[in-house]
Amino acid sequence: MEHLADVPESLAEPAQPAPANDYASFAEAYSAEAENNLVNAYYERPAMLALAGGVSGRRILDAGCGSGPLSAALRDRGAVVTGIDADAGMLALARRRLGDDAALHVVDLSDRLPFADGAFDDVVASLVLHYLEDWGPTLAELRRVLRPGGRLIASVDHPFVAYTFQEPRPDYFATTSYTFDWTFNGQSVPMRFWRKPLHAMTDAFTTAGFRLSVISEPQPDPAARELFPDDFHDLSTRACFLFFVVEVPPSDTGSR
Repeated sequence: MEHLADVPESLAEPAQPAPANDYASFAEAYSAEAENNLVNAYYERPAMLALAGGVSGRRILDAGCGSGPLSAALRDRGAVVTGIDADAGMLALARRRLGDDAALHVVDLSDRLPFADGAFDDVVASLVLHYLEDWGPTLAELRRVLRPGGRLIASVDHPFVAYTFQEPRPDYFATTSYTFDWTFNGQSVPMRFWRKPLHAMTDAFTTAGFRLSVISEPQPDPAARELFPDDFHDLSTRACFLFFVVEVPPSDTGSR
């Protein structure tokens, strides 16, 4: 077999760029990085858990559960957790963490969810909606599987921060994609997200039939001050993620 260097230049095919958001290629590295880092372990997950409050006995869907750290924390607090994720590699890590009897399913949030109407008391969507250009179909499904009075607790890239990821600045009021590289252990992986203005986010929730309850810009866990002295000040004084709690009205029948 010829080496590429031996192939005439006219016949050599250019290397294909790595696909964006290919979690299968870096699941282990991402999971290890997010386990104890500042942004995930001492900011985003504690904020999600604080917004969830008392969850003992509540049926919770972890939509985009990844390797399962939020699912594990909710289960430790007494919740009955079901996890879904589009990436089988991530779910394998979640099963390693949560055990063989954990309710974990390979599901793309762009598709219809394999659950009955009103199956859950809460849905948590941790840093997942910003992967979607159109939130409408996904939010409609999440609303369907929530009981009347149920909650969706979601975190996303803050729209004011996402707006800065391009020069010249994009149209803030348009829904546009942006890309950058994540680096884990020297491996660079391309990521692609969708940004939308704040009003488009809130409109998407209300159009899907949710009622806005909380919009939160939380502070990191104070314990992180000593653990991450160089980065704590930046995270505690600048926008990073935006958190929502939205509810299905108690009188909602769940029918569509």
